Amino acid sequence: MADGRLQGVVSSGSDIERVYVSSIAAATHELSCRTNNNRPCGGLSNGAPCNHITLLAEEAIVQYGAEQVVRFLRFDPDVEITIGHQIVWMLDRNVQVASVSPAAAVFSRFLRHLSYLELPGSVEALPELHWFPAGAVAR
Repeated sequence: MADGRLQGVVSSGSDIERVYVSSIAAATHELSCRTNNNRPCGGLSNGAPCNHITLLAEEAIVQYGAEQVVRFLRFDPDVEITIGHQIVWMLDRNVQVASVSPAAAVFSRFLRHLSYLELPGSVEALPELHWFPAGAVAR
C-alpha cells in the first residue's frame, strides 16, 4: 500500500521467468497489470480484473489484514471482507484500466528489496530498512 495504490509484484502462473506488477488505485479502483518488461497483462481487459489482481488482493489481506485493506481502498467499511476474491467482486466491472502504469518504479523497488536477501545476516540496521526491528534479523 503505497503511492495511493495497493500494488505489488505477482509471479506468473504460466512462466517462471515472468512477473507482473499489479495495482488497484485507492479511490478510483483503477486497475493496472503489466509484465516486468512493461507489457500489458492479457487477462486485464475492459476493466475486468485478471488473476494477478486477485492474487494481489489475497496477499494484501494476509499481510495487512482485511480491515486495513478495505479502509485503504476506500470501500464501504460496513461490508465484511475476509478474502481477496471479495475485493475483486466489489470492483466496478466498468472500472478503467490505468493508462499510466507504475510498473517500472514498483518493479525497481522490488528488485532493490530482493537484493537484501543476498546480504549476510546481521543485527546492524540498514538505513533503508530502519522500520524493521534489528533483532528479528538474527532469528
